[in-house]
Amino acid sequence: MVVPPAYHESLPYIDTEPTPEALDAARALIQAEATSQPRASSPAPEPSFSPAIQSELSRIASSTASQPLDLSRYEAPSSDAPPATALPSSAVAQSYLESRQSNLALLEKWGKNAWLLGNHALESELQALERDLAAAKRDIDLVNLERRNRQEAVAAEMKTLDETWRAGVGRVLETEVAVEELNGKIREELARRAGQHTEVSGQ
Repeated sequence: MVVPPAYHESLPYIDTEPTPEALDAARALIQAEATSQPRASSPAPEPSFSPAIQSELSRIASSTASQPLDLSRYEAPSSDAPPATALPSSAVAQSYLESRQSNLALLEKWGKNAWLLGNHALESELQALERDLAAAKRDIDLVNLERRNRQEAVAAEMKTLDETWRAGVGRVLETEVAVEELNGKIREELARRAGQHTEVSGQ
C-alpha cells in the first residue's frame, strides 16, 4: 500500500504553493536519492522459544487440530470403578463442583455491580482522555493561529527582502559578466599590442 505524503502544519503559510512540475521534480529527486542510498539492514536475531511454545508452533505448522481440554477428571466416577480410583476422582469432582457453585453464587450476587463499576471506570477514563485530546487539539490550533498571524504580519517585509535579495544576486551576476567581458577585452588588447611589438622588432 502506498503511503500518501504527510503535510504538516509546521510548513510556512506565506510561501507560494509549488507548481505541479516543481512537486514532480522534487519527488523525482527524493526518489533518486532514496534508491541511490543502500539500506542498512541488520539480520534479525534468531527467536528462542520454550519447549511448550515450540511444540505448539510445530503443531500449527503441521496443520494438526489442537486437543481439547480433558474434562473427564471432573466427572463423577462410574459405579463399577474400583475404590482406589473412584475415591480420588470423587474428591476432585466434589472440589470442582463446590468451587463452581461458589463462583456462580458470587457472580450472581456481585457480578452485575462489578460489571457496571468496570464500565463506569472505563467510561470515566475515556472521557478524561477525550478531554485531554480536545485540549491538545485546541492548543495546537491556537499555536498554528498565532504562527500564521505572525507570518502574515511580516509577509510584506519578507516579500520585499526576497525581491531585494533577488535583485542583488542579479546585479552580482551582471557585474561578474561585465568583469569577464572586460578581462576578455584586456586580454585581446594585450595580445594585439604584443603582436604589434613583435612586428616592429622584426623590422
